[in-house]
Amino acid sequence: MIEIERRINAPTTTVFSYFTDSSLYSRWMGVEAQIDARPGGIYRVLVPQGTHARGTFSEVDPPNRLVFTWGWEGSVEVPPGSSRVEITLTPDGDGTILRLVHSGLPNAGSISGHTEGWERYLDRLGTVTAGGDPGADMV
Repeated sequence: MIEIERRINAPTTTVFSYFTDSSLYSRWMGVEAQIDARPGGIYRVLVPQGTHARGTFSEVDPPNRLVFTWGWEGSVEVPPGSSRVEITLTPDGDGTILRLVHSGLPNAGSISGHTEGWERYLDRLGTVTAGGDPGADMV
């Protein structure tokens, strides 16, 4: 299981919107996003390598919590819906404590690769929510 906690220098409502609005999402992760943030709604993000991360939202509690399934289209190891991502947002003064838990990954290699990815993307989220430009998403 992956657990990452970050302080983001933006209000909780702002951070939440970067997880629930397709055009905002693709400013920090991926090159294209389809986000339908409601229970049963789609989560689909095209990453620079040409692969789609895909899942379905199971919980949406604005602006505090999001839960969606996760996986890679065409993957046998981590297929769509095979793991779970939980995002919890807690106000902290004029900022937000973001806690990400990604569970259900099949092995240490997958956990390591996803940890590296989430760390990088949460850095980009922190930049964009503070009004900065994280640059194009390239690996």
